[in-house]
Amino acid sequence: MDGLNSLFVLCGLLLFLSVISTTLSARLGMPLLLMFLAVGMLAGDEGIGGIEFDNFFTATAIGQLALAVILLDGGLRTKLDSFRIALKPAAVLASWGVIATVALLGVFATWYMDWDWRFGILMAAIVGSTDAGAVFNLLRNSGVRLNERVQATLEIESGANDPMAVFLVTALISITLTPEESGVLSFLWMLLLQLGFGLAAGFLGGRILSRLTRRLNLAEGLYALMIVSGGLLVFGLTNLIGGSGFLAVYLAGIIVGNRHSHATEHVLRVMDGLAWLAQASMFVVLGLLVTPHRLWEQGLDALAIAAFLMLVARPAAVVSGIWKFHYSRREMAYISWVGLRGAVPITLAMMPLVMGVPNARLLFDVAFAVVILSLLIQGTTIPVMARRLKVTVPPKPEPADSREIWLSESESVPLLAYEVLADSDAEGMHPDEVAQDLDLLSTRCFALIRNGKREELDLDTRLLAGDTAWYIVPPEHVETIAKRFAETGSLVRMNFSFFGEFVVNPSSMAGDLADAYGLQLNEEERSLTLRGLFKKRFEGSLPVEGDRIHIGSFTLTVKETGSDGSMKWLGLKCPD
Repeated sequence: MDGLNSLFVLCGLLLFLSVISTTLSARLGMPLLLMFLAVGMLAGDEGIGGIEFDNFFTATAIGQLALAVILLDGGLRTKLDSFRIALKPAAVLASWGVIATVALLGVFATWYMDWDWRFGILMAAIVGSTDAGAVFNLLRNSGVRLNERVQATLEIESGANDPMAVFLVTALISITLTPEESGVLSFLWMLLLQLGFGLAAGFLGGRILSRLTRRLNLAEGLYALMIVSGGLLVFGLTNLIGGSGFLAVYLAGIIVGNRHSHATEHVLRVMDGLAWLAQASMFVVLGLLVTPHRLWEQGLDALAIAAFLMLVARPAAVVSGIWKFHYSRREMAYISWVGLRGAVPITLAMMPLVMGVPNARLLFDVAFAVVILSLLIQGTTIPVMARRLKVTVPPKPEPADSREIWLSESESVPLLAYEVLADSDAEGMHPDEVAQDLDLLSTRCFALIRNGKREELDLDTRLLAGDTAWYIVPPEHVETIAKRFAETGSLVRMNFSFFGEFVVNPSSMAGDLADAYGLQLNEEERSLTLRGLFKKRFEGSLPVEGDRIHIGSFTLTVKETGSDGSMKWLGLKCPD
């Protein structure tokens, strides 16, 4: 019992230190995942903890379990609108993009390291896919608001490219160990089975789980446990029948997350903590596995491989895959740069070790070093590169918090909290006056929080900077009310600088705008609406907020889109 209790103390201490270290990570601007790795390495046999851990089978099991939870959480938070915007290019990156990256990097690794070609391409396949956990985590905590097309492409690609990476690693291990039994047809059949069973199992499992969340009446905390256990069931069963468990659990999460029900809010809140626990546990265990002096020995080789991957292989794969989908050069450059490597390559690097590939420890050490370099170089520069490449859009005014009161299985009332910013329109107003001119006479403030305490409302109450006011607001007016609480002078100037000084209806005729400002347009474009002009210039792709076209020296920018993706308002920027 003393040994068991010591194990509990050790696990709790490592996770506790990992969580506490995230405050240091925020101050230094380092990815949180690096802090979890650092805690594991410090606790390892060459660190201050002196813990000897080299059980790669256990580490693989923990890694795959954690990845399943992370992908499930990512799927729950992925909106179907993202697929309307970026499904095709993301699918290309998740398939062709991985193959092209592995081919280029494999040739380089074979030449640079003087390896057998099978070993070099296996090395490339291990680090060839982006990592869902790293991408989800770093993009959503970067502090910048990305162009919707770029964000959707990166998230869908990272969630969907694991099957191709697993297939390539499995195929190359087979070629290395049993070349006489390996054939092209058998590999293609295995790929079809993985994708087919993965899609079918994910769809079926997601539909079953979404129906259960609607129909079962459980305690609030049990909904998330049901989704997690169901997701792991889908993951394990899909792997057992030869499908891709990673694809299945991600798809199941998407289906559950987009079927809004009374359980969704509780699931997302609990899943956030479970996903963090999975990431922390996985990276601490991976940190325990690594031997720092071996990483140092492979440092220069890993640096060369990482540099070629970041600067040559990944950009070439991205450009060759999505150039026809109307991405600007800046957008393709940013998608190339955010090819983050994380736990997936390390987990894949353990497969050759578990399966007995000769000299597989070298693959693990190099892959681990490449992941650390990727998180250090790419992970720390996500917001900087987004601003420099101009793929950001101005921050969108949003409620500070939200809750839902469910009246039935399908009807709910949203409770929204708005924080009053200094110099905003709401400052100095009575809480009930904020929405009266929008014909929302029923929209009243039902709670006002000031200095952490509830403030009693009367006719003389005025909103002060720092107050939080709670309302029930119709969905179509949520953003309008948010602007009144958050739109300060600096935000207005930022919007003017980005979108332009004037707001234009996309149904206006392009010819009328050209005549008003003396601009040159050909007869075909003059006869189009501005909405039609955007579609023509974008060659059928769906424009998103922040997309631009130029008419002479004037710039039209998509300022707001509807729930169906259609353009609602354009910004017109005149030349200086």
